[in-house]
Amino acid sequence: MGCEADMSLFRLVAREILYRKLNFALGVLSVVAAVGCLVAAVTLLEAHDARTEQIVAAKETEAKAQMDKLEDELRKIMKELGFNVLILPKAQNLGDLYAEDYADKTMPDSYADKLVQSKIMTVRHLLPILQQKIKWPERQRTILLVGTRGEVPLAHRRPREPMLNLVEPDTIVLGHELHRSLHLAVGDKVALLGHQFTVTKCHAERGTKDDITAWIHLGQAQELLRKRGLINGILALQCVCAQAELPKIRAEIQAILPDTQVVEFNTKVLVRFEARLQAKERARDTIAAVKRSRGELRATREAFAALLVPVVMVACIVWIGLLAFGNVRDRRTEIGILRALGVRSATVFTVFLTKAVVFGLCGALLGYFVGLAVGGAWSAAQEAGGQAAPGQGLLAQLFDLRHFVLVLVLAPVLACLASWLPAIMAARQDPAVVLTEA
Repeated sequence: MGCEADMSLFRLVAREILYRKLNFALGVLSVVAAVGCLVAAVTLLEAHDARTEQIVAAKETEAKAQMDKLEDELRKIMKELGFNVLILPKAQNLGDLYAEDYADKTMPDSYADKLVQSKIMTVRHLLPILQQKIKWPERQRTILLVGTRGEVPLAHRRPREPMLNLVEPDTIVLGHELHRSLHLAVGDKVALLGHQFTVTKCHAERGTKDDITAWIHLGQAQELLRKRGLINGILALQCVCAQAELPKIRAEIQAILPDTQVVEFNTKVLVRFEARLQAKERARDTIAAVKRSRGELRATREAFAALLVPVVMVACIVWIGLLAFGNVRDRRTEIGILRALGVRSATVFTVFLTKAVVFGLCGALLGYFVGLAVGGAWSAAQEAGGQAAPGQGLLAQLFDLRHFVLVLVLAPVLACLASWLPAIMAARQDPAVVLTEA
């Protein structure tokens, strides 16, 4: 027992390792191979996931930038083309509207305020109007008189530059044909239905009914046409951001104003809007295709790892067990001498298992970083067509402390399990039989 006391467990393990350097190195190499293979496979999949997120994020950013640019262009085009939604009284006959160029039915002008106070999302730039084709008695001309108080800003939206400026009281804006044929210019005084107005703006030729239109303040139009508190339409602009289609616009507006109907016009706007929707669908399809392609590639890599890793792990465990069996067989005489000198079987058993723990820890430590580097290099090479090496930033990103600790725990445990039977055989050897055979 005195010899056993002198020979501490640490010294026995150290001597065992130093005496059998090749055996220990092969054991460490086995653990490095097993751990490295596992970590490389996990790193490859994690690097693939990280790269997939980068690619998808880049595609989404690119698509968003393109859509923002398209929306800005479309918004400018729509603003240049003018209003493209008209809210009318529900009783208005559309045939009469198209024949006369104005609505002969009216609705309260408070409807515009009701829309303003709602959280409507499908339209903006609301412009309540009262328009009627009349005989201009002072000039003996048939004109389209339009009364407007200017655009009504939506309470829940950020204010935007108006598409049509406010017409001040006692002022008049004239279409091209009117001011050209009547020889009127900005600053001239003109009488209309017995009221004096000052010309503040003369429009250029538009080639539409606007050329024979005169715009005045809504309140004065209601007085002159004897329709106080009434309007016969609310012009609006289809909202680009809300992806507003006519059914959605109608549904939202009629939910707020059930006694109205909605018509849409200006086909150029609709064509541009459809182009925007198609571009957005193409962007979505591209991102979906990237995700699908990356998912298929990941599934292939995962299937390969699921096949390779268990094979390598089993092979390494068997190899560690064979190394331990060979070590016990080669050292039968030494073990018999130690037992004869009083070293207990439990100590012999512990020496072999401790040795397994040591090369398990060493192999785990080396194997993790080898696997991390191999997995990172493998992933980088595949992503770049075989010509890239992993950067320090990528390896730092892929390093996972939980995986590292798990490997440091599991590798020694598996090494001990592989060495368990050889250690039992070494501990159970009868020193008398061993020395007699020697």
